[in-house]
Amino acid sequence: MNEFDKREEGFEKKFALDEELKFKAEARRNKLLGLWAAEKLGISGDAANAYAKDVVAADFEEAGDNDVLHKVLKDLTAKGQPATERDIRAKMDELLAVAVTQVKAGS
Repeated sequence: MNEFDKREEGFEKKFALDEELKFKAEARRNKLLGLWAAEKLGISGDAANAYAKDVVAADFEEAGDNDVLHKVLKDLTAKGQPATERDIRAKMDELLAVAVTQVKAGS
């Protein structure tokens, strides 16, 4: 294996690790978002964890994170909780930073 091949392999491994981190962080963010929304909806305990899992599962409905955003927005507004796409998007951004830190720390 020549130096170019080794370097290419290194870039491929880094890309794979970065993609894995991104996937884990987004899943963690979605769980945190679900727990946040559950609190706003008056859901606690095991029911809050189940709701958070539903939010995580919603991410697999379509590409991107609009499916998660729309699920949470729909659920909040259905229960009379004031929320906008902008509010939820801001919370998602905030929680993504928390999630990345947690994933990197291994927690």
